[in-house]
Amino acid sequence: MADRTPYWIAGSPETSDDLVDVHNPYDGRVVGQTANATPEQVENAVAAAAAVAADAARLPAAARAAALDHVSRRLAERGDEVAALISAENGKPLMWAKAELGRAVSTFRWAAEEARRFSGELMRLDTDPAAAGRMAVVRRFPKGPVLGISPFNFPLNLVAHKVAPAIAVGAPIIVKPAPATPLSALLLGELLAETELPAGMFSVVPIPNERAAALVADPRLPVVSFTGSGPVGASIQAAVPHKHVTLELGGNAAAVVCGDYGDLDWAAQRIALFSNYQAGQSCIAVQRVIVHRDQAAAFVPKLVAAVQALKSGDPAAADTQVGPMISVAAAERVESWVAEAVAAGARVLAGGTRDGATYAPTVLSDVPADAKVACDEVFGPVLVVSTVDSDEAAFAAVNDSAFGLQAGVFTGNLQTAFTAHATLQVGGVIVGDVPSFRADQMPYGGVKGSGTGREGLRSAMDDYTDPRVLVLTGLQL
Repeated sequence: MADRTPYWIAGSPETSDDLVDVHNPYDGRVVGQTANATPEQVENAVAAAAAVAADAARLPAAARAAALDHVSRRLAERGDEVAALISAENGKPLMWAKAELGRAVSTFRWAAEEARRFSGELMRLDTDPAAAGRMAVVRRFPKGPVLGISPFNFPLNLVAHKVAPAIAVGAPIIVKPAPATPLSALLLGELLAETELPAGMFSVVPIPNERAAALVADPRLPVVSFTGSGPVGASIQAAVPHKHVTLELGGNAAAVVCGDYGDLDWAAQRIALFSNYQAGQSCIAVQRVIVHRDQAAAFVPKLVAAVQALKSGDPAAADTQVGPMISVAAAERVESWVAEAVAAGARVLAGGTRDGATYAPTVLSDVPADAKVACDEVFGPVLVVSTVDSDEAAFAAVNDSAFGLQAGVFTGNLQTAFTAHATLQVGGVIVGDVPSFRADQMPYGGVKGSGTGREGLRSAMDDYTDPRVLVLTGLQL
């Protein structure tokens, strides 16, 4: 086993005697060890963030961008090591770990670019005669230190989406990584420590979830950015209604196969792969497939075959596409949800079996609308297929959900694409592909039970800051 990995308190490596072993979900072996931060260390991190906040807000754009560029570059240089670490602690196949690494490299690069152009805007005020000679300068300033709470499913890139925009705007940040997967976040702390950011600008504090409430409530952390489950997000929002809280809470993403769509092989392959990547443990993994009745007879067998062709197994193997879930308990929950649906009349077209923490890629049909696998977030490798009589009915079915993160619409018709964009109650509509597509610079988030606020570098920078207006008077415009 590797040596104990330190955590980061105000930019300095520290540890404690409250040891935490990190296990590989696939075979249970210990892949690393760290420790939980003590209450005193957490207090030091928060106090340092509050103390440095004013200086951090005044950091030149060049200094912020240089730190972000450094992290992007170092992640790329240590790419094989970082991807192996993600795979080891999370259980995701190496191919997906490498993809996550590449996205994190881009996330920090984009943040550096945004930091350089985060300049504000000029606004003429002499559009009204009473304001002749007046001009407004609108700039954005940090609200204050940020608390970023990240989930296990993307242990590097979703931490990056908390950290990078905070540094880009000059806001100190304290990261609380998921207890199951702290090592990638701690490695990110190591790279940040190589920069010239001031002490207190960042801390990475592993603590048990039951100790997070005190951090959330701390008045010195006016911004809370949380990615995770809906009930936890709702409890955070209720606990601190006076704070600026951004929530990315997941969903039960739908893919619609429209009546006009011609490339059913492409649709089947993409839906099969992206319902099962990360073992379905992605907020935008395909969970619901809604097929126009005219396409169903041809499409559903292609989908089932594509799911059955996926390679499951050891996440360290280069050709593995589907790995284990984060724990045996998580796989047992999915198993129980599928069993419940089958008892209510659902048919298993593929999969439906569990081996430890690994749940086989599964396709269900004839699922009752009130079954958990249809109306809740499975967060596992399960697809629910249904048919409808029209594209309009498909869009209505997408909207018949408590969630609204992203949707995929397989159509070749431009008007259908625009209709979907205007009709679907989601944060993003992906045309010609699965809802699982995400570019890290685009606004990303949802509506309804899928949360509030947006990730994506510039969008998160706006969430972390307030606009402040400067009005100049007596100008010759």
